[in-house]
Amino acid sequence: MLGKPCRVLAAVAVAAAVPLTACSAVDAGPDPEPSADAVAAALSAGDLSDAPFADPSAAQKEFEAIVERLGDVEPTVEVSSVDSGDGDQPATATLSWSWPFTAGTWTYDSTVELSEAGDSFEASWAPSVVEPELTDGEVLDATTLEPTRGDIKGAGGQTIVTDRPVVRYGIDRSKVSKAKAVAGAKRLARLTDVDAASYAKRVAAAGDQAFVEAITYRVGDVPAKVAQGYRAVPGVLVVQGQLPLAPTRDFAAPILGSVGPVTAEMVEKNPDIYQSGDVAGLSGLQARYDEQLRGTPGVQVVAVPADDAGGQAEERTLFRQKSVDGDDLKLSLDVGLEQAAERALANVGPESALVAIKPSTGAILAAANGPGNDGYNIATYGQAAPGSTFKIATSLALLRAGDTPQTVLPCTPTITIDGKQFKNYSDYPAGGIGKIPLRLAVAYSCNTAFISQSGKLGGTKLGDAAASLGVGVDHEVGFPAYFGAVPKPESQTVQAADTIGQGQVLASPMAMATAIGSVQQGSTVVPWLVQGQQEDAPDGVAPLTAREASSLKAMLRAVVTDGSGRGLLDVPGPAIIAKTGTAEFEKDGKTLTHAWMVAAQGDLAVAVYVAQGESGSGTAGPVLEQFLRAAQ
Repeated sequence: MLGKPCRVLAAVAVAAAVPLTACSAVDAGPDPEPSADAVAAALSAGDLSDAPFADPSAAQKEFEAIVERLGDVEPTVEVSSVDSGDGDQPATATLSWSWPFTAGTWTYDSTVELSEAGDSFEASWAPSVVEPELTDGEVLDATTLEPTRGDIKGAGGQTIVTDRPVVRYGIDRSKVSKAKAVAGAKRLARLTDVDAASYAKRVAAAGDQAFVEAITYRVGDVPAKVAQGYRAVPGVLVVQGQLPLAPTRDFAAPILGSVGPVTAEMVEKNPDIYQSGDVAGLSGLQARYDEQLRGTPGVQVVAVPADDAGGQAEERTLFRQKSVDGDDLKLSLDVGLEQAAERALANVGPESALVAIKPSTGAILAAANGPGNDGYNIATYGQAAPGSTFKIATSLALLRAGDTPQTVLPCTPTITIDGKQFKNYSDYPAGGIGKIPLRLAVAYSCNTAFISQSGKLGGTKLGDAAASLGVGVDHEVGFPAYFGAVPKPESQTVQAADTIGQGQVLASPMAMATAIGSVQQGSTVVPWLVQGQQEDAPDGVAPLTAREASSLKAMLRAVVTDGSGRGLLDVPGPAIIAKTGTAEFEKDGKTLTHAWMVAAQGDLAVAVYVAQGESGSGTAGPVLEQFLRAAQ
């Protein structure tokens, strides 16, 4: 505690006049410091009801008006010094203020006068107690300075996501009564095809001055019925704005994600990061890299006239913390190839995906999801049996077991393993039955030939071969990615089914594009999408040898020249290698088939998956061919 002043007293002596300067507990007077501490504590708490002001209730009312527009931020106020004054000068306390805004901390000092009142000190209220430059009739106001959100860039610096113009339709509660606003909300919801009950409930719960958005459209994408009919809706308001958007609504949407107003759950989970009204990434890469993209908001605090002050005072800036713009997120996607992939899938009804990879670098150039996916990212994260496309890995395992492309295998109509009968697909060419070399077993996709060799591939042999092609080994690559699974078989039957890409084997379209890309490159490819998140081939995985890659290329070339991939034979450009595949699955008591096709041409490896189709060549093949022709 600071020392109290010593007061000089004049004493009258009988014999000699001697001034007495000694202090005593009786003549020192009250200490101002406890009152200063009480003022600081009350200001910190925002409750001046027990503070040592002459009129605490009046001080409370003024204090609340001054700080109301600063929001929920709560200051810390401490006493840094007390000047006890002398003679006619009042005591003063210096108060150190600290306002912890999300964007930065505002600190400064103010003073409060303290006057003796009986056996204690009383504080004098003035706006300058809160902030030294404030005068009567002024209040504080804080504004968040929003940073510019970073763009998402693609291959060669192409802009994928950037601010693009949008139109927001909603109800303005300040325009109409609550009853008319709710009625208008229901009409606007029906007009814009949003849930009427949910939207009307939000409008009813909103404040009297709130704008409650129903839907946002890209400029140019507003349906005619909305553009023509919104004017008849009571309370409707149309707001022009901007949002970070890709070139088209569907462009890599399940992967890129969306940006919009933060949800209540986001604010509750991260109150130090998000506040109501903020805009942030809500899903996909926009959410995963939101901190990088959104940057750091700033804040500006100004002194402004109170609403009832007649606007006499001028606005003055008291504190400003600049915002820091977000950094761009750089991806490998090629805008033209992604759009070509999405066009190729546009008319596919079932769930579908197309992934294109650059084998020389592993860059994912396209990762398109079809319209039947309901927003789910099957392209890089789907999980399905790859069917005969997995025979690429089985062929590598057989090469490592001592076979060659010329090794003769029995291609029989059926084969039974441990009581389970397997057969070839329904339109398998009759001329392919009999003893055929491995090269033609791959070209014709003879199931029974591969299953006949399953005894050679026990343990982890099949999984090890798949790993050399980039399948079944996880990597942390900074985006949702499923590299597949090739578990050690649990039985002879499962081991047999695994050789033809069924059983326990699972893969994503990205994983199967990686497999044929590894063959094309002659080494294990690890795909990447986010720049800075590239991974090397993992340790412990046997690399492809030059002989293995050469043999696999020759066999996969035969698929195009002699087998099920002949539809690609006249595609212009370098020679194409390919593999088709189907995989049976059960749904609603019916046996259906996934349709696959993978191919590589030059420095491009592609996988197409259709969740339900007739065959790899007939269903996935035309999609893959359209994409390869567009990529020329």
